[in-house]
Amino acid sequence: MVHYRPLRDGEAFHEFRQYAFGPSSGIEPYDPDEHETPRDRRGGRRAIYEHDPDEREDDIGAEDGNNTDTNPRSICRHYWLETHVRGDTHPTAGLASVATPPEFRRQGYVSDLLAHSLEEYRERGCRFSVLWPFSYGFYNTYGWDTSNQLARHAFDPDLLSFASAAVDASSADYSYQPLESDAFARLQSVYETHAERYALAIERGEWWWRHRVFEGHDVDPYVYAAERDGDTVGYLVYGFDSHGDSELGERTMVVSELVGEDHDAFLALLAFCHRHASQVEEVVLELPPEAPFRETVHAPDDVETTIENGPMVRVVDIAETLSALSYPKGVETTRSLAVTDPLADWNEGTFELSVRDGSAACERVRDAGGTRDSTADVRLDIAALSQLVVGARSAPTLARTNRLEAADEIVSEVDQLFPETDVYFGDHF
Repeated sequence: MVHYRPLRDGEAFHEFRQYAFGPSSGIEPYDPDEHETPRDRRGGRRAIYEHDPDEREDDIGAEDGNNTDTNPRSICRHYWLETHVRGDTHPTAGLASVATPPEFRRQGYVSDLLAHSLEEYRERGCRFSVLWPFSYGFYNTYGWDTSNQLARHAFDPDLLSFASAAVDASSADYSYQPLESDAFARLQSVYETHAERYALAIERGEWWWRHRVFEGHDVDPYVYAAERDGDTVGYLVYGFDSHGDSELGERTMVVSELVGEDHDAFLALLAFCHRHASQVEEVVLELPPEAPFRETVHAPDDVETTIENGPMVRVVDIAETLSALSYPKGVETTRSLAVTDPLADWNEGTFELSVRDGSAACERVRDAGGTRDSTADVRLDIAALSQLVVGARSAPTLARTNRLEAADEIVSEVDQLFPETDVYFGDHF
C-alpha cells in the first residue's frame, strides 16, 4: 500500500521538478533563498511514498533495510483556486509539477498520486480540477479533458499601424502607464470584465496578482495599463525573447495577457504594441481563440495564427458539482446519467439529475457494477461530462463524436441544461 503525504523536503521537490522539466541544464544546487520564494511556496506539495515517512524506520519492520526507504516516488503541487463556471464561483484545485524520477516510472505511482489527489480535492470541497498537461493523451486516460484552446498570433508590429491611427483619431485621451505590483488593484475591474466573459477564469486576489502576474520564474514581465480619459480600461503583460546571431539578435515581444474592457480599449492595447515596431522584429499575442484579433487587423493574411490545446479540466465529484451549478431558468426535467471514471469510484455509476427553477439536485442511484447502465437517459465518461459541464463542448458535438449516447430529443434537452460557452483558463501555475 502506498502512502500519500505532504512533502516537506523542499530540496527533494526541487530536484524532482528539475529532472522532469529542465533536464538539459542539469540539477542546480538547491538554494532556499532562490527556490523557496513566495511564488515557489504557494500551493500544497504532495508525494507518494512506498512506506509512510511519518513512521520511524524501526517501526517498519524490515530486517535487511531494503524496505525502509521512505523517499518519495512521485510528487505534485496543488493550488487552491476559485473559478467562474456558469455564473458562479466554485472551489477548484490546480494540479501542477507532477514528476517521477525514471527509476520509479511505469510502476503505477502517478496513477496513485492522481487518485489520492482527487480524494483530497473531494474532501476539501473542490468541484473542478485544472492542469496544464505535458501530454493530452496521458491525462485524458485519467479523466481530464481540454477546457479551452489557445491562439497565438505572430506578426510584424507594423501590421498594427491601423490601431495607432484609430487611437490618434479618437476623441478620447489615451495614455499608458507602467505598473508595479503595488498597483494591482487598478487592474481588478478590467480583469473582472474579462472573467465574466469566460468560464473557468479564476478569482484573483492580491497574492495571485503580485506573485503570479507581476512576477516570473526567472525574469519578471512588464505590466502596462492603458488609460482612457484618466480611467484604466485595459492592460497587458509581456516580455521579450531574443534570438539570432547579430549583436542584438532578432527580438520578439511576447504578450501573454492582453485584456481590454471594450473594443476601443483592445485597439489601444494593440497600438501600444505597435509602438515597439522600432525595437522588435515580431509580436506574438496569446489570446483566447474567440478574441476578434484576425477580424480586427486589416491584413489577416500576414498573421501566422496557431491554435493548440490548452489546459485540461475534470469534475471532482459528480453529485456535488451538478447539485451546485446554476442552470437556465425555464428548464425543468429529471434525467439519469450513466458515467464511467477511471480513477474516482464515487463517480462510477448512474446519477439522477433533477433540475427546476435554475437549480438542481443530483445523486448516485446505482453503482456501476462493472457495466454501464444501458437504460440510462445519457451515457458518457467523466472527461466528456467535464467538458459539457464547463461549457467547452456542447451535447450535440459530444453526441456527433460518439462521446455522449442519448436519444436525439434528450441530446437537445441536455444542450439546454448545459449550453456551450466561451471558456478560457489562461493562468499558468
